[in-house]
Amino acid sequence: METRPNIDPCPVAPWSRPPGDAACDLVTVPTRQGLEAVDILRREAAEGVGPVLHDDGRDTLGFLVPPGTAGHWDVPGSTCVRTSGRGLRLNPEPPVQGSDWLLPPGEADLATDPAILRRALGEAARLIEAADSCR
Repeated sequence: METRPNIDPCPVAPWSRPPGDAACDLVTVPTRQGLEAVDILRREAAEGVGPVLHDDGRDTLGFLVPPGTAGHWDVPGSTCVRTSGRGLRLNPEPPVQGSDWLLPPGEADLATDPAILRRALGEAARLIEAADSCR
């Protein structure tokens, strides 16, 4: 039986990096699916939703998740990358030019629970598929 790594809440060991840096991984999905997932998460687990970044140029949403998530993320249509805190700063200013916080740090938990996000993304994909098949 495969065991999953112990995933600590984000950020971890704040004394080991510059203030405001986030040692989180980032799950990126198409904007449409991400917006559906945000709605689902806010209805079902409002307190478990971390900051969400909207990248206009790439038409994606990025969910901050605990470090270590990228090592076992396998949700079709999404990617998860390690940030290790490099270049990702949790402050009101978006960390990437052309992006903006949909749910800014300070208004959301520090990271979205990956299991809850996985379920919400699956439900969002099913809702979008159903809506598209009715056209």
